[in-house]
Formats: sequence, C-alpha cells, structure tokens
Amino acid sequence: MGPVTMPGMVVFGRRWGIASDDLVLPGAFELFIRVLWWIATVVLYATHKGKFDCHGGAVLHSYIVVLLILLAVIILTLCAVVYVSAQGTIMNPGPRRSMPVLVYLRAVLYIPEFVWACLGAVWVSDSSGGCEPAEIGLVIGAVVASWIILLSMILGLLIVFDPLGSLRRPTLIGEASGLRDLQSSESSQLFYTARSLAVRVWESRLRLLCCCLPQDDNHRAAFSSISQLVSGFFSDTDLVPSDIAAGLALLHQEQDKMEHCRDPDDVIPHSPSSPIREDLEVELEKAAHFMQFAVAAYGWPLYVYSNPLTGLCKLSGDCCHNRNTESDLVGGDNFGCNFSSILHVTGLQYRDFIHISFHNQIYEIPFFVALDHKREAVLVAVRGTLSLKVSSDYIIVLMFRRTELHTSCKKKNIEMGTKYPKGISQAANYIYKKLVNDGILSQAFSIAPEYRLVITGHSLGAGTASLLAALLHSTYPTLKCYAFSPPGGLMSKALAEYSKQFVISVVLGKDLVPRLSIPNMEDLKRRILKMVSNCNKPKYKILLHGCWYEVFGGTPDDFPTEMENRREEALNQPLLGEESLLVPGSTSYHSISSDDSPTHPTHLPLFLPGRIIYITEEGPSRRHCFSQVRYRAEWSNETAFHSVLISPRMVADHMPDVVHRALCSLTSDRPFSLCPSSHSNSHLNVI
Repeated sequence: MGPVTMPGMVVFGRRWGIASDDLVLPGAFELFIRVLWWIATVVLYATHKGKFDCHGGAVLHSYIVVLLILLAVIILTLCAVVYVSAQGTIMNPGPRRSMPVLVYLRAVLYIPEFVWACLGAVWVSDSSGGCEPAEIGLVIGAVVASWIILLSMILGLLIVFDPLGSLRRPTLIGEASGLRDLQSSESSQLFYTARSLAVRVWESRLRLLCCCLPQDDNHRAAFSSISQLVSGFFSDTDLVPSDIAAGLALLHQEQDKMEHCRDPDDVIPHSPSSPIREDLEVELEKAAHFMQFAVAAYGWPLYVYSNPLTGLCKLSGDCCHNRNTESDLVGGDNFGCNFSSILHVTGLQYRDFIHISFHNQIYEIPFFVALDHKREAVLVAVRGTLSLKVSSDYIIVLMFRRTELHTSCKKKNIEMGTKYPKGISQAANYIYKKLVNDGILSQAFSIAPEYRLVITGHSLGAGTASLLAALLHSTYPTLKCYAFSPPGGLMSKALAEYSKQFVISVVLGKDLVPRLSIPNMEDLKRRILKMVSNCNKPKYKILLHGCWYEVFGGTPDDFPTEMENRREEALNQPLLGEESLLVPGSTSYHSISSDDSPTHPTHLPLFLPGRIIYITEEGPSRRHCFSQVRYRAEWSNETAFHSVLISPRMVADHMPDVVHRALCSLTSDRPFSLCPSSHSNSHLNVI
C-alpha cells in the first residue's frame, strides 16, 4: 500500500468524502460503546462461571464466548484505527498510509458481527425458554447494538459517498505513477464530466428534499442552478467536508486574533457636532423608523417568532377573516394573519394601505404599498425570504445566473450592459411593472401628492428594493431607499456610486449575506486552502478546539496559520500544498499554478448599494446572556465587506428583528438586553 497522496481517502477502488484522519472521533465513540459492551458481557459470563442451566444454555455459552472474542478483535482494530487516524496532519497523510488496510479489516469484521446478530435473534425467539432475564437481556442488547451499529455504518456510507469518486481515481493514479500533469484536454474533459455528474446528483437530492414544492419549469430551473452552485464551489479541490470545517475554525480564530490586535485608534471618531455625525444620526432615526416596515413585510411568521408569548393570541382574532378595506389586496397563504401582523407592527390603519400582495413565487415576491403619515411618505416595503422556494432563488441570483436590469429610461449612470443577479433583477422588474403599469403609485400620489416615495426591504427584499429604486429614480427624483442587510455582489461600481444619492444600506456586525459574492467566496476558498495546507496540527485537535471556541469562547489557538512568520506580500504566492489540493484541469488549479493571482479577478466585481451604515457591538465579542449590549454606528464603504467574516453571529446578525433592535438601541440611546445566541438557533430561513 503506497502513501496516501491526497486528503480524500481511496478505498474499494474509489475516493470517498472522508479523509484518513476523520476516523478519530467516530472511532473513539464506537470504541467506548464496544468496551462497555465487552465489560457487561464479561461480567455476565463470570457471574455464571460459564454455566447456563436453561434450555439452549449450551448454545448461549458458545454464543457468548464467540461474542467476547469478536468484540475483543473489533476493539483492537478500533484502537489501531483511532491511533493511526490521529497521526500526521491534513497535508501530511504519510503516517496514516496503513489506514486503508485497517478500513478493509474493519469492514470484514462486519460480516461475522452480522451473522452473530442474526444467530442471537434466532436464539432469543426459539431457545431462550427458562433462561434468566439477565441472560436474555444481554443477548437482546447485543443483537440491538449490532443492528444499530450496522445501520449507522450504512447511513455513514451514504453520507460520505462521493458521486465523483470513481472519476477522480484516474487523476490519483496518474500522480502516483509520477504523471502529475495530465494532458490539458484530457484533464479538462475529466473535470467537465465529473462536474456534470455532480450537478445531476445534487439536482436529484434537491428534488427529493423539496418534493413538496411544485415541479414546474421555474422550480426545475432553480434546482438546476443551485446544483451548479453546490456541486461546483469545492468540486475542484480534494477537500472533504471535515477539512472545510477545520479550515473555517482556523480562519475564525485567525480573524479574531487580527481583530484583537487592531489598534482602536485606527477608527477616527467624529465629534458630536460634526456634519458627518449629524447626518449619521438623522439617517439612523429614519432607518429605525422604516426598518419596522421591512420587518412587517415578513408577515405573521416573524411576528410570532418575535412575540412568542403573545403573538398568536394577538393574531388569532384576525387570522380567520378579512376586514373590508379600500386597498388593492392580492391573496396568498394565511392572508388574514399576514395583514393583521403588518397592522400590529406598523401601527397603520386599514385605510392607509394602497396595495398588498402576498403572491409568492420564484422571481415574484410579496410587497405592500402604504401611506406613512408620520414621515409623509408613500412607502413600498419588499419582503425578504422566508420560504425554501425563494431561498433557493436567492442562492441562484447571488452566485450564478445574471441578467440585465431592464428599464425604459436608460440613464448613462446605469450600465445597461452589466449583468445583475437574475432573481433580484427579475423581482425588481416584476414590482416595477406592478407599481407603474398597474397604476399603484399613481393611485397613492393622487391621495397624497405632497408625499415622497420611500422604498425599503431586508435581505433579498433590500436587494430588490435597491434595484427598484434605481429603476424609479428618474421618475421620482426625491425618492429614498433604505436597504437593510442587502446581499453582496449586487451593483456595478457605476450604479453603486449613482445609488449613493438615494440609497442607504444598513449592515450589522458580521452578517454573512452582505459579504456574499463570487469574488468573496473564491477568496474564502483560497484562505481555507492556505489554512489547511499550513497547519501542522492533527485535524481532530483543530475540530475539538474549534467547537470549544465557538461555544465557550476563550483564547484563539496558536496553531501555525498563513499569517504567522510570513510577509503580507507572500500571502499572494501559491503554495505547493494548495496546488496539491486542487483538481488538475479546474479553473482554480490553472489560476493558482499560473500568474493569475487574486488581484486579477475573473468575475466582474459587484458592490453593495448606496451609502453604508455599519453597526457593530461595543465591548467584548463574548458576553453572557442578558448582559447589556451597546452598539456603535459609522459610515463605511464597500471595501469593508470584501471578505467573509467567520463567526457564530454571521447568521444571527442577519435576522431582521436583531437589526431592528440594534437600530432602536442606537436611536433611543438605551442598550438592549438580549443574547445573540438565542437568535442564532432560529428556524426561520431569513435570507
């Protein structure tokens, strides 16, 4: 058995989605169960001194003796598996070269264990009469434990099965024989074939997972695009999921170390009387006000989630019937509950609504138009994503498919040839046609002609609102747009600059969504590769410390990483370890092995819309539940969001109720007592 050349383990003639150093923790857990099982069997056997005076006692004696021997062999094998798997590092699998042999041995031992489990079941059903309950219980326990372990093994095989395993094998064989560089056309064709297979596999998985959704053309297109994203992002690397998890854990600790070392004086404070500060305070007041409309657009699910004790009671009277209004109402699921929650959150009256749409399909998202008398505004609130069928679209629009932003007025400030995210641009065009062609805005301004147009939304709704504002700005030059937690990679440089006249974006903390873009994700992949290739600690230690650090905090580990003992300019140089983790023929492989560095982007950079208000927490990053939280806000720019920040709060900081509380805290000058972890476990899929 030759040395293992890459992290993905190759056994039974194919590569699997597991590495030879991934068996430490599962092997140790099974070893613990097996040892307890063996001790219990020995105690029972010693208690009876090898004599079982019952019908079938002779068979029971033989069964227990063989079971003890079989368990002892399995325990010794597991000890070897755990010990060998703990050796070396992610990029140094040499000490684990014997792991395939141990895997084969462990697989062979499943055969006698299966046979013995069947014999035990037969004995219990046919020959256990007259035996003591402890004896029968031991056999039943052995049979049940064996079947649980066997079924767990089958489930584990399904999880770590790599649909590309058989297609990656020729590459491994070529490298092992010294043919590191395959012919370019052959390698590219192999990679294309593997990629196509992976797309089909992931598309089947998504259809099975989302079997309750309509299987129309739009959803099929969505599943196909998501499959391209999921299968393609790490398909050109030899990383297994645990390698990615270890890289993320290392990157999080590295980012925290850099943040702790940052000089607080790097941020230049503005005096309370400065125009910049006054402008910020004014916009924060407006943002806090309009955020409640962005929250209200989510309807009853977010309202009940934010008010778990009283939400259902307040809505129960209105969920089963609709009141007469003068609004143009478009139906949807639970219309009464959604409308009632909007009224509770915004404090508006029924007569203040011009149009309400809960129609929810891919590229067609809910929104409402109302008169906000407090701010003298005709307000358009666009809902973010709460359902899988639109969440799937969000991934598509963000990462892959792009289209032009259509508008009847092609101003020079808007680059009509630029490709914008497809789903968001189509959603913006859908609402634009509704507002303009159906006369919704004309009706609103006929009631309140002196009001100004304000558009708002959160997450996907923020992205849609920003592009919608760009479409309407020429017709309504005084309009304002407040985009809360908008998706990254949304606008071209020219349009982002143009939108600073009328768009205010608000980003909280380490929110992941405003940092999501193709260049940022490619940068994240490169950093994970660097972390993994440079760390000289076993993976199980990285994962154990990473889990402890994520849950309980503490001091970031001093594992060697890309930032230590290296000049900053050296970080742009490719490493041999990184290159060995990439599949020959892939785009990333050609990029890292040539002069194409990250400074030469292959994707058109897109930016967050408008001026950006960046809200961060003051004080330590870790705190106890119910401790006071103080926020600070400052004007920022798009360069502050050019890398993904790894943190447990990267999802919690995106939740609309958390953003709303932060804005209210800033504008009321009172800290909120809340625990972010309570939001990070939310079951609402808000994107």
